[in-house]
Amino acid sequence: MASRAMVLLLVCLVSASACIAALDMSIMSYNEENPNGRTDLEVTQMFEDWMAIHGKSYSDVTEKEKRFKIFKDNLLYIDRHNVGDHSYELGLNQFSDLTNDEYRSIYLHPKVEENKLRSPSPSQRYEVQEGEELPEWIDWRDLGVVAEVKDQGQCGSCWAFSAIAAVEGVNKIVTDELITLSEQELVDCDTTYSQGCNGGYTDYAFEFIINNGGIDTDNDYCYKGVNGVCDVAKKNTRVVTIDGYEYAPLYNEEALKKAVAHQPVSVYIEGSGRDFQNYKYGVFTGSCGTNTDHAVVIVGYGSENGLDYWIVRNSWGKCWGEGGYIRMQRNVPGTTAGMCGIATYPCYPTKEPMPTICDDYSRCPPSSTCCCMVEAEGKCTQWGCCPLESATCCEDHRTCCPHDYPVCNVAQHACYKNNNIPFGVKAHERTPAKPLEACDVAQHGSSSIASA
Repeated sequence: MASRAMVLLLVCLVSASACIAALDMSIMSYNEENPNGRTDLEVTQMFEDWMAIHGKSYSDVTEKEKRFKIFKDNLLYIDRHNVGDHSYELGLNQFSDLTNDEYRSIYLHPKVEENKLRSPSPSQRYEVQEGEELPEWIDWRDLGVVAEVKDQGQCGSCWAFSAIAAVEGVNKIVTDELITLSEQELVDCDTTYSQGCNGGYTDYAFEFIINNGGIDTDNDYCYKGVNGVCDVAKKNTRVVTIDGYEYAPLYNEEALKKAVAHQPVSVYIEGSGRDFQNYKYGVFTGSCGTNTDHAVVIVGYGSENGLDYWIVRNSWGKCWGEGGYIRMQRNVPGTTAGMCGIATYPCYPTKEPMPTICDDYSRCPPSSTCCCMVEAEGKCTQWGCCPLESATCCEDHRTCCPHDYPVCNVAQHACYKNNNIPFGVKAHERTPAKPLEACDVAQHGSSSIASA
């Protein structure tokens, strides 16, 4: 984890990319004794450079002067914070010409309405058992489970981005395919409780995907960042499915840690604070409450200098935070809600591993091999299941061997690496395959090819 943190720090400090350059402006001509000691000319030039980097333009001189004044105020706030001793730093970003009130009204949807929130019965799937040890760290980005950071724009669709990231993650874990999916489909079509760019709910988004039988890709149903009419043809293009969704134990960071150790998890946080608006890098320990107004997804956790943190993927593009991410303090003393309410309403999609399909009529459990048990006229009439992946099916039609012990000795009921090594392992018994159900193909497809 230390190496990734160092890489992120170096990227933030020395990258020549436009967005990182914008962030670094906050420490130009830095003066610890007097962080507000910039000249007017210097600040004016910083504003002009910032405008160019972020493609900003204003309707008239009056509006530009107004935005420049707000920019200077944000810059002063950033510099005053950074001169202190904190675990995180602030910096200029795309929100630097907005007051905190403007930022909240544009980019954060209203507090989740209690009458639309479910009263969840948390699943016991990720309940931490006594004496259970969890991994010290995990970063799903390193495992190829997390897609590139996306940008919701000035649309309050964070709920859709959070839900989609969680679905992309669990689908990659189960199928080994990272397919980027359509937030716009949720914005346009999931309207029973959610309100598109005016806010919505991650759990209802999961329910929509289940009831719809899947969801389209973002390449086909492209993101536009505005409310639109549901495209029925694309809505019926069901590329990725999920089987269900569950809530992790609420107000329980250890259970949330276990959940994140298994998959990315959608959460709500309060993102309205000025420090959150201007976050640049480091472990965020800033002031915030639990009036949740923003949906994000946790994609990992770790520790740095004795401070535990969550790795949180945001949907504000790569020019915010650590390339679009924020590390938020984990295990905050004195609260079960977690930093900014992160543990108050965790939710994740579920997807069962794909069955192993033997033929048009038979299937075996996931991570197994189909082996014929009864053969007639060169065709298998009854399949059996070997509880191993890529197994060798033995000629007795009853046993099978691991792929790394592929030589069957039927007489000894054993498996060997080769004929010259007398030491081996015990052969496995096959069990009868089960009938293939329509949903196995419709929802999952075939996961492997049957063996002889």
